[in-house]
Amino acid sequence: MREVVIYSSRICPYCMRAKSLLEKKSVSFREISVDGRPDIRQEMIAASGQRTVPQIWFGDTHIGGCDDLYRLEYGGELETLLTENGIMTRLAAS
Repeated sequence: MREVVIYSSRICPYCMRAKSLLEKKSVSFREISVDGRPDIRQEMIAASGQRTVPQIWFGDTHIGGCDDLYRLEYGGELETLLTENGIMTRLAAS
């Protein structure tokens, strides 16, 4: 099963919303905090091309930020993408 990774900050309300949605979907994730870690933030920027948190990956697929995650949810695509990336089984998605 592939891993979900979220770069975040403890004071970021968008990070909290994104993590809350993933938790609601029973999706476990590895959180990487950028707080006080310019080296980790640079790693995130290099990988995503974005400076803001959260930045979310499903396996090797960069999802984007909180708005992108919710856009997938509202469009009915989130569970499909989780399944296609080996993160969620179709049975769990039902």
